[in-house]
Amino acid sequence: MADMDGFKDAAAYGIGTPQKNEAFFLKGNENQGWGVKNRLSRIFNPKTGHTVMLAFDHGFIMGPTSGLERIDLTINPLVEYADCLMCTRGVLRSVVPPTTSKPVCLRTDGGTTILTELNLNRVYDVEDVIRLNVSAMAVMVACGDKASEQITTHNLVHTVDMGAKYGIPVLGVTAVGKDMARDARYFGLATRVCAENGASFVKTYYTEEGFEKVVAQCPVPIVIAGGKKLPEDKALELAYKAIQAGAAGVDMGRNVFQSAKPLAMMKAISAVVHQGLSAQDAFQLYNDEK
Repeated sequence: MADMDGFKDAAAYGIGTPQKNEAFFLKGNENQGWGVKNRLSRIFNPKTGHTVMLAFDHGFIMGPTSGLERIDLTINPLVEYADCLMCTRGVLRSVVPPTTSKPVCLRTDGGTTILTELNLNRVYDVEDVIRLNVSAMAVMVACGDKASEQITTHNLVHTVDMGAKYGIPVLGVTAVGKDMARDARYFGLATRVCAENGASFVKTYYTEEGFEKVVAQCPVPIVIAGGKKLPEDKALELAYKAIQAGAAGVDMGRNVFQSAKPLAMMKAISAVVHQGLSAQDAFQLYNDEK
């Protein structure tokens, strides 16, 4: 029991001052529970509403990708400059320092690799996700793939159900297979399907034409994938155009860890996303940081 010596009666009731109810800053997530909002607030900067995610989950289908042969040497030095880490549970447990305070968006599905047919995945046990104290679960959805569309959509629905039960948001990741279009019509459909099935935010690809429509029709935030390795100035231009068209952030991997100067690239991307730096000024920052 609290020590009663010197106890003072409550007096500061603020009568006449209504309790402030703040609107949640992220599109489409106002009606989520406190736990989901708190976790999203770790991933997205509440001041800017944006995020710079560092993706290094490639190995779960591709093996030791160039730049990810030794994650402890290439990725760990970049961790403090990211807003969120996107990785697998194996790498998280074995390589990422548990002392980090950075939120983790965990790749929560796995199955086939580049050696066979991609996207025939199953999802993790949510209890393992909870043990890892992650801030979000990422699940891929292969809209338009006859072999895996139903499987992957079910994976998302199941993961959203588990996330709702335990207050963990879900990132829907739109897949791009060999038979899938890479245009605004396809990504508009795929991002909307993810959102309609309960994803709290969606990861997709930027399109030169119509991306603002992809963002507008999606009721939750969109984070763009970096995709294949581009020259640094082109990758920064991609990030700038996506943010200007309404994206809430980027989730870049190869355009960071395969860069000639990954740390300088992280700083330049962050300046584009959070400070609104132009692609040209960000490229100059990259060169200055090299």
